[in-house]
Amino acid sequence: MRTKVTCFAASSSRSSINRQFVTCAAGLVEDAEVEILDLNDFELPLFSVDREAELGQPQPAQEFLDKIHDSDALIISFAEHNGCYSAAYKNLYDWMSRIEAKVYKDKKIVLLATSPGGRGGQSVLELALVQIPRFGGDIRGCVSMPNFYENFDSERGVVNNSEIATELKEAIQRLLSDD
Repeated sequence: MRTKVTCFAASSSRSSINRQFVTCAAGLVEDAEVEILDLNDFELPLFSVDREAELGQPQPAQEFLDKIHDSDALIISFAEHNGCYSAAYKNLYDWMSRIEAKVYKDKKIVLLATSPGGRGGQSVLELALVQIPRFGGDIRGCVSMPNFYENFDSERGVVNNSEIATELKEAIQRLLSDD
């Protein structure tokens, strides 16, 4: 049975640079079934306990959680909004965590982030590095790509900075390794 890797950008922007980055990373996965998800396909009302009492668990939250649980590994590229997760990702995560507290259920994960600036989403990655293991994630790699427009060729969909490209390939290899 082939390994199944699910990838997504933790952003709802249709022109997300993190979607470009995670799509590039997905292209480096060999000998596995790869699925790239779009958060816009799983839109949900803003989470609150009152909404949960009214609605129960919305189907899109269960569907996204099922995609995660049906996978062997994940690649997530985080958009950074004011040093934190995007509202779209955080809201989806909040709904899923009410269904299953250990959202990531021992999945092997590579975390990515990019931004137009020089820090490359490092603040959101620091947050994810602390939080994701608490919710069942087994982090196998973490890659920050600063200065997206200098380090990524959007026309070809590739990282054009050799150091970052090597770091990304190594993270994907660790994701797919058995140890």
